[in-house]
Amino acid sequence: MTKPQILWLRRDLRLADQPALAAALAAGPVVPVYVLDDAAAKGHAYGGASRWWLHHSLDSLARDLGKHHVRLILRRGDAVEELCKLADEIGADTVHAMRHYEPWWRKAQGELAKRLTLELYDGNYLLPPGAVTTGSGAPYKIYTPFAKATLEQMPPPEPQPAPAHFTLPDKWPASDALDDWGLLPTRPDWAGGMRDFWQVGEAAGHTRLDDFAARAARYDEDRNLPSIDGSSFLSPHLHFGELSPAQVWHGVGGPQGQGRHTFLKELIWRDYAQNVICQFPRYPLESYRDEFAAMEWRDPDKDGQAAADLAAWQQGRTGYPIVDAGMRQLWQTGWMHNRVRMIAASFLIKHLLIDWRHGERWFWDTLVDADYAQNGTNWQWVAGTGVDSNMFVRVMAPLSQSEKFDAAGYIRSYVPELTGLGEPQIHDPDGHGCRPKNYPEPLVAHREGRERALAAYRAMKG
Repeated sequence: MTKPQILWLRRDLRLADQPALAAALAAGPVVPVYVLDDAAAKGHAYGGASRWWLHHSLDSLARDLGKHHVRLILRRGDAVEELCKLADEIGADTVHAMRHYEPWWRKAQGELAKRLTLELYDGNYLLPPGAVTTGSGAPYKIYTPFAKATLEQMPPPEPQPAPAHFTLPDKWPASDALDDWGLLPTRPDWAGGMRDFWQVGEAAGHTRLDDFAARAARYDEDRNLPSIDGSSFLSPHLHFGELSPAQVWHGVGGPQGQGRHTFLKELIWRDYAQNVICQFPRYPLESYRDEFAAMEWRDPDKDGQAAADLAAWQQGRTGYPIVDAGMRQLWQTGWMHNRVRMIAASFLIKHLLIDWRHGERWFWDTLVDADYAQNGTNWQWVAGTGVDSNMFVRVMAPLSQSEKFDAAGYIRSYVPELTGLGEPQIHDPDGHGCRPKNYPEPLVAHREGRERALAAYRAMKG
């Protein structure tokens, strides 16, 4: 009988349009395995919200595989060592896997390839990082020309269906029990809001995709209105690979019309972020622009007031309703509306003058779609520290942004202290003299925070 083929799963937890699975099946009996390797990623091991999603995604995939009498093998520890042990146990010498680009996975792939035959496949991005280059063959650093060049190579190939038949090994190796990994919060169980907000797994991802495809034409306008929320809600399904980007591209129907075109350019941003970390692997850890090393940030590790301000921001107690609504939505659901993410991030960096990396760490722990490349790229874009970013001196005004984008309903959903206020008072209760006693005063006045940030920037520039 043909030797068993190991399918190494990471952020590719699906059966359809899964090239590594298809290739493994073509080669012999498949043994799918997921290794929980927290040590490899060091400070970027999965945070609390991602671990919650991972548990349910693995559970869903195991049930889908079970319909074909296939077992999902779970192991915990060093991924390379566990895969080599598994290969020895079952008599395998080939591992099939989707290619991953996070620095710890690139290192693991290199080490594994020295010990076993490792076959890597692309398909977690529209195009493999490195496939889109300038005329001189160099990788792009700026998003706009990268997006234009990517669009010239679209559409991606038609997605492939899930396999109808699996060849099974003679015997199954031992597996950990998912519940023993302790991925779900228990003391306390803070995931009730996420359970209410999300369905997890490949089938749930396709349901979300079908829902979004029906309203994608309005995306360009609705995406900026948190009270309507025209978001796709596809980001965690893409992050964990429950959906492939090709499935999303074709499911939305291509770039016909401004709404779909705008959304697909954001799908390209996902490719762009991966392109950035391939060039700068420590991008989520270090400011790209060296001059920001001289920025005199307020340091929560040394300054008690800065620490209190950071905690108030994390808890949604800043006194700015749209910021607080976003931060509370994040805590309850593991997700935040995209425009509000920018407003909340800008507030931390500029109004509170706290280093963007404190925000990156909080989002990493609390977002179900926390992605090494995108999280770092998005924070550096807002901070003005990135290779392609907004200018630091462009300070978002949260009060006027709230009114401009009609966030009243959104605020009422997440800040119950303000539900009795009408418009425009709900956007700026302090400014209208109607702040409820149980709602906090603003941590800093808008003008004061803006001037402090600009002064720090001028001092940095010398």
